[in-house]
Amino acid sequence: MPPIADRVTSLPPYLFSIFQQKKRELEAKGVDVIDLGIGAPDLPTPSFIIDRLAAEVQKPENHLYSSYNGCREFRQAVADFYKKTYQVELDPEAEVLALIGSKEGIAHMAMTVLNPGDTALIPDPGYPVYRSAVHLAGGKPAYLPLDADNGYQPAFHKVAEDTWDAATMMFLNYPGNPTAATVDDSTFDQAISLARKHKLALLHDAAYSAVTFGGYQAPSILQSDGAKEVAVEFGSLSKSFNMTGWRIGYAVGNKELIKGLSIVKSNTDTSQFLPVQKAGATALRSDFSAVKRNVAIYEKRMTIMLDALRSLGIEVSKPRGTFFIWAPVPSGFTSASFAEKVLEEAGVIITPGIAFGPSGDDYFRVSLSVDTKRLQEAAARMKVWNSKES
Repeated sequence: MPPIADRVTSLPPYLFSIFQQKKRELEAKGVDVIDLGIGAPDLPTPSFIIDRLAAEVQKPENHLYSSYNGCREFRQAVADFYKKTYQVELDPEAEVLALIGSKEGIAHMAMTVLNPGDTALIPDPGYPVYRSAVHLAGGKPAYLPLDADNGYQPAFHKVAEDTWDAATMMFLNYPGNPTAATVDDSTFDQAISLARKHKLALLHDAAYSAVTFGGYQAPSILQSDGAKEVAVEFGSLSKSFNMTGWRIGYAVGNKELIKGLSIVKSNTDTSQFLPVQKAGATALRSDFSAVKRNVAIYEKRMTIMLDALRSLGIEVSKPRGTFFIWAPVPSGFTSASFAEKVLEEAGVIITPGIAFGPSGDDYFRVSLSVDTKRLQEAAARMKVWNSKES
């Protein structure tokens, strides 16, 4: 048997791949499975973006390698977007880097910052990739507790002083996955102050920043004073413009961190296909009306699922961001046993909260990533199953 590195064999399987395998097994038995697990938008990419891709892919010069940090048009579009949306000035040459999706950038940034044995603070509950990225980089994850009683704000005060002293990197994610939590500028102000005090790289995952409701606009961490001294923000076009498979995102912020990440990336990839970058630039320069239409659809779906959960006795307040619902597990279940039961007996995939960290075990996550008809069917199945259990 060929050797496999310990860093790989010691990494748990990606939970969503496990659920996809179970889904395939049930479908092979003829079960109609409704997948509310993975956060992959089902809505189409707007046609004006596809049109730009189609035009650019016809040009032979676009089939050459991209520059390692991304084409100038895309980086300038990112800078223009930040100026227009957040009133943040960015140098497209030194403070903007194109990514092959923000997930890739997050993983490579862990390699950029961490030496073997270094500590990284990751949110609990939080996106599992933060932990796996730290692990693959040879670092040690330490949990940054999120305060459930205070809207899943970071509980900075619960981090021990020796952990702060050992840490070299900290992740934040708002609007949050899985909790759908949102914050205002004061949270970022406090995080920046702590990062400067403890000499941390502060990494903010803003993948859901454009998916917000009720007039709420998610702030950028770069709007806070001193942010560029310590912070990098990761953005993605996956959730806002339904471009998940296109794999296009960006990192912006601190010049030294951006340069370090660009060195890692130039040794591991050659940026994204140029037509995809140019289509991404077109998306960022749009009026975002397509995003607003998507958000209206998600909000309608959210109302349907919230009503369904409440009819099951599961009380959840409406979030201000993301297309996720983070709901408490009914009594008598762990998050894993509840998710297993719902899949086997209702044919509906939900994500157990334990996948996102130890404090998630009393919760499950629902993704609003299917059309209204299928969402209503999922809700109906869960109601029928619940009535049988009662």
